[in-house]
Amino acid sequence: MAKSEMTYADAICRAIEEEMAKDPTIFTYGEDIAQQGGIFGQYKGLLGKYDDRVIDTPISEEVIFGSAVGAALAGTRPIVEFHFADFLFTGMSAITNQIMKIRYMSGGQRDLPIILRGPDGRSNNAAAQHSQSIESIFMHLPGIKVVIPSTPADVYGLYKTALNQPDPVIVFEHKQMYGRKGMVDDEEYRIPFGKADIKRAGTDITVVTTSRMVHESMQAAAELANSGISLEVIDLRTLVPWDRETVINSVKKTGRLLIVHETWKRAGWGAEIASVVQEEAFDYLDDPIYRVGAKNVPNSFSPEQENFIMPDKENVLAEVKKFLL
Repeated sequence: MAKSEMTYADAICRAIEEEMAKDPTIFTYGEDIAQQGGIFGQYKGLLGKYDDRVIDTPISEEVIFGSAVGAALAGTRPIVEFHFADFLFTGMSAITNQIMKIRYMSGGQRDLPIILRGPDGRSNNAAAQHSQSIESIFMHLPGIKVVIPSTPADVYGLYKTALNQPDPVIVFEHKQMYGRKGMVDDEEYRIPFGKADIKRAGTDITVVTTSRMVHESMQAAAELANSGISLEVIDLRTLVPWDRETVINSVKKTGRLLIVHETWKRAGWGAEIASVVQEEAFDYLDDPIYRVGAKNVPNSFSPEQENFIMPDKENVLAEVKKFLL
């Protein structure tokens, strides 16, 4: 199958544009997208196209998210840009009490095909209010699918699935991923939710991860291979649902589990993965389950402090050493 190289941002735009061409009910709106093309350039591929369906909004997240409810109930498919994941907190009532609950409260009679999407995670020297990884919160709350892609190929295929869902979906796009390049199939395809991808096969330690930390884990795996240590790196790709079968089968093979995420270690989504593996595959574990995550403090503007707070390849390598002691 023919493939083309494109950036993560271009893969997002390609998926949205293809679906907008098919479905006139799809439209997208948010802050700084129609004129600027998004603060990370993630909408530049849509500039000048579908001008009546790519809309700038005032700075009012509660109104932005709340209006998506009415739009979806009226028969459209809104894609709502949340500017920074950090700003989701200013519109949480509309998300948690409306978007996440209407399908349930209507007894399944009303679909709510809303996509909430935008930049998540560390952005170098962006400080405490613009560098948070908050996906664990939405994994905890029922009523929304949680998507967190790490590559252009994955973000394209997952968006194609999201844009054909009857349920609300939230897509966390890491700020450092938009310019990352990768090969994407020229033919249209979808990646099902709840299907992890084994980015690197291995035999000694299972590493479960997502987003930016997939790439940090892959770098660590490459270094460790030189010492004869084989990591199996699993990219979950979606947190709701998440692929229990792939993770547990890998743990049965390796006997060890390391969970790596950028969000805070305390009560991060890795705790859920660890609990399920302990409940369902305890007899296959040869060591305790270890986790890598951010320090339990707000992120810092200072580069030195940020590097200390936020996890990277070196943290993965340090945790792997615990298995070898």
